[in-house]
Amino acid sequence: MLSTLTDSTPVVKLLTLARRQPVEIKRFIKFLIVGAFGFAVDFGGFNLFHWLGVGPWVAANLLPLEALRTHPEIVEQTLSFCAAVLSNFLWNYLWIYPEARDANQAKKITKFALVSIVGLVLGVPIFSVALTAAKSLVAAMGLSTLQFNLAGNLALVCRVGVLLFWNFFVNRYWTYRDVGRK
Repeated sequence: MLSTLTDSTPVVKLLTLARRQPVEIKRFIKFLIVGAFGFAVDFGGFNLFHWLGVGPWVAANLLPLEALRTHPEIVEQTLSFCAAVLSNFLWNYLWIYPEARDANQAKKITKFALVSIVGLVLGVPIFSVALTAAKSLVAAMGLSTLQFNLAGNLALVCRVGVLLFWNFFVNRYWTYRDVGRK
């Protein structure tokens, strides 16, 4: 796959830049790349769940809460977020913090999951407020009839932007604090 990338692609430029940086900057650049992949998992999952009607089904059958009936995107966002967390943990394990492979992985994934759950707790209100604003904006622009859930995706961008820094710094200094900082 890497052989199909040219020297001018953003990923190749970012990887080249990363090789020339101190360790912690390299980690942050790798984190951004993993985050971009997690972003794709999150957005792809969100749109797939939305297309499949998972949110309305869950709101009607499993969690019959009024808030979920009026905003089924919250269910879809939560599920896609969980998929992204699992993906990101795997890439952290394999690529960003390979030195931590000898550590207790149950403890690491527990910490990573706790950071992610707090991120979800912080992210749901951010997503909900952004979703309300985005729905109004999309309606005002006359784009409410799009098959693509524009408002939901705009709200996801807001949530991801806020949680990017939370996830990196808390995982770096709590979950992976035992990994050296050369």
